[in-house]
Amino acid sequence: MSTSDKINVLWFLPTHGDSRYLGTSEGGRAVDLPYLQQVARAADSLGYYGVLLPTGRSCEDSWIVASSLITSTERLKFLVAVRPGLQSPTLAARMTSTLDRLSNGRLLVNVVTGGDPRENGGDGLFLDHSTRYEITDEFLDIYSRLLRGETVEHHGPHFRIEDGRLLFPPHQKNGPPLYFGGSSEAGIKVAAKRIDKYLTWGEPPAQVHEKIARVREAAAKEGREVSFGIRFHVIARETTAEAWTAADRLISRLDDATIAEAQSVFSRLDSVGQARMSALHGGRRDKLEISPNLWAGVGLVRGGAGTALVGDAATIAERIEEYRQAGCDSFILSGYPHLEEAYSFGELVLPLLPTAHPVRAAASSSNNMGPFGETIAGSRRPARASAS
Repeated sequence: MSTSDKINVLWFLPTHGDSRYLGTSEGGRAVDLPYLQQVARAADSLGYYGVLLPTGRSCEDSWIVASSLITSTERLKFLVAVRPGLQSPTLAARMTSTLDRLSNGRLLVNVVTGGDPRENGGDGLFLDHSTRYEITDEFLDIYSRLLRGETVEHHGPHFRIEDGRLLFPPHQKNGPPLYFGGSSEAGIKVAAKRIDKYLTWGEPPAQVHEKIARVREAAAKEGREVSFGIRFHVIARETTAEAWTAADRLISRLDDATIAEAQSVFSRLDSVGQARMSALHGGRRDKLEISPNLWAGVGLVRGGAGTALVGDAATIAERIEEYRQAGCDSFILSGYPHLEEAYSFGELVLPLLPTAHPVRAAASSSNNMGPFGETIAGSRRPARASAS
């Protein structure tokens, strides 16, 4: 399979909280509807392809948040989670069809199986890892058939559906594309059979290349092709030195007890992907640059995506190109605080990337959208570069 020439770049809505410093309430920011609107509007105006909304008991509900932001945005797509085992496939299909129609086809679907047994128990789900993926496979069979317009009669080990159908079809033919991340053999098996875009967290390029090869091989055995996306944080500044200073500042209030507590929680999870993330740093502060410009500091206390691309615009663009060459055509990014970092990355790096979607041109480039900058002394517009 050839490497895609163009990429999609998505941002992130911090429905579980936002901050200037990890692991402390200092610098914490209230995440309410006006703030989420600011982040979504920034991503929309800067030209990001879409936004990922996280899911779980630590987050505001992704479907309700996405619904509330439709009218605040114009082009932005919303990557929202369905939860096999917590939802019936028919109810999930109706929710999907409705939001897809109301947003005029701006819905993307993230299939989340869940990797925290304690959180699953709090939601009434008491199933082991392999059974959850069996349910996911059966769920997606029913769910996808409904979105294709089929009437479903299904008697399986986990679901019984009689006269299952949608009266209102989705806006996108056959429904929105399905995104999914699962690093275990069971997860890869589901991806190979059911998923459009396989997601991985930001591991070093060689590990990502190896994982993509495994998924491609599994999909080929199913007679299918799968595309690939990757999830990173970013710390983009005008110089690489500034970026590394910002990375250090982000964890400067983080104490060892908080790191140990977080790592203890991660150790109880049955997520293979989380285990791979934790292994990158081992809970230690002293070896956080695990690959050139790839920093694992976020993962000291944050579950899921725990690595960040750190550097100046050209350097980060080079690192992204390495992952594009490895096979990734979608990049789901975030940074702290999410509003400011959306602008930092969006203005510094996004115009340098081969995006499949239009982005706002950099202020220093030649375009018809100016003028840029504040009027000087109330009498003239600034030049493209300062006299200095």
